[in-house]
Amino acid sequence: MIKNSTTGIEDLIDLMAKLPGLGPRSARRAVLHLIRKRALLLTPLADVMGDVAATARECLNCGNVGTSEICPICTDEVRGNGELCVVEDVADLWAMERSGVFKGRYHVLGGTLSALDAVGPEDLRIPRLVDRVATEGISEVILALNATIDGQTTAHYIADQLQGQVKLTSLAQGVPIGGELDYLDDGTISAAMQARKEI
Repeated sequence: MIKNSTTGIEDLIDLMAKLPGLGPRSARRAVLHLIRKRALLLTPLADVMGDVAATARECLNCGNVGTSEICPICTDEVRGNGELCVVEDVADLWAMERSGVFKGRYHVLGGTLSALDAVGPEDLRIPRLVDRVATEGISEVILALNATIDGQTTAHYIADQLQGQVKLTSLAQGVPIGGELDYLDDGTISAAMQARKEI
């Protein structure tokens, strides 16, 4: 008698359920859809995921995600205009890029300061940020951090570290308290960037 095993499928459902925005039910529906569309979706998805797993890396300079040691934004001479936009994570960088309003370079912190989660300055890319300001001819640092308590605490800490070294600005109107950049529409991000204020 042949034993029917769904262990691999259950493992896939369990892994998918760990993704943001997917719970067990959504993961189960997604996996069933992938199986039904095996040739069109599942096989190509598995191939692409294998490629990404093998080649994806963080940019050594800014923390963006790509396939080279230094990302295209950091190597683009046109974007070396002296403006550096500091964001919490790569999703925020991508949100800023989607808006098309910023033409400088970025710095991804990799999180925010959080006493509750025991995340201190040494756990983030703040020392690298200070180095970049000192060595890359940065004229303005734009703190585009989420309007949360941890985001604002991090912005104040960075402002203290860079005070007197560079012009410091932050996003202004359009970013609601408690809002996260990745969830904002392009127009809101654009308005906030254009109306940024000096710290």
